Amino acid sequence: MTAEVHDEPDRSRFAARVEGRLAGMAAYTLADGVITFTHTVVGDDFEGQGVGSALARTALDAARVRGLAVVPRCPFIAGWIEHHPDYADLVQDA
Repeated sequence: MTAEVHDEPDRSRFAARVEGRLAGMAAYTLADGVITFTHTVVGDDFEGQGVGSALARTALDAARVRGLAVVPRCPFIAGWIEHHPDYADLVQDA
């Protein structure tokens, strides 16, 4: 199963879809060059299948490309960064 992740700025979230079905999302706020991740959820049918990791990686890669600092208020995103220290340079204390 491959999750396709896209930014949906009008909804302030990154959405993961599997075969067209919404599998998960990572909500954020954006202000002054900082993206704050507030909540991540993966549907029960998709847990343990890499959807959360795909969301985190895509969202953080997008932040890097856009030159945004990251505030990981969401425990999932914060934990994911702890396990992937190559993304730690994006984190801004808040």
